[in-house]
Amino acid sequence: MAKQSAGILLFRSSHELQILLVHPGGPFWAKKDEGSWSIPKGEYDEAEDALAAAKRELPEETGIVVAGEFLELGTFKQPSGKLISAWAIERDFDPVELRSNTCSVEWPPKSGRTVDVPEVDRAAWFSITEAVNKITKGQLPIMQALAKKLSIRIPGPSEKLPSGKSQARRYRKSRTSP
Repeated sequence: MAKQSAGILLFRSSHELQILLVHPGGPFWAKKDEGSWSIPKGEYDEAEDALAAAKRELPEETGIVVAGEFLELGTFKQPSGKLISAWAIERDFDPVELRSNTCSVEWPPKSGRTVDVPEVDRAAWFSITEAVNKITKGQLPIMQALAKKLSIRIPGPSEKLPSGKSQARRYRKSRTSP
């Protein structure tokens, strides 16, 4: 059976919709940015209710405890075959307050040496269009499900926004063009 994870996507809206994404900790992820952010989530087994697992994982990875009405977003198959069950809730959170559990990883790979690293090393709020570039490819449908529930259009995978460098380069070219 495929591994199962459950997670909660926090969102807020003042003048624009923003979602909270987390960046995995550890040396493997240290220099990765685009396509490496995720919703806070974690694995669970068949004996545990998926929403209960998501509510457990959120404070473990971020220190955030939430209660209230959750929007069920669905279950999403990842490229690895893992299934992620996701919910969303509107809440604010200051990323400076991030508190994450640690886990042990072998580093460098195949060295036999383990190091303790935070499960999550940072959290940040992104507009939906910014998040398209930050979130892992397999979790983009989770964001799309939230946008659909909130009647908001977001770019699809084929419409991914260029990175900051490409945007700046394109902007300079267009400014110097006749």
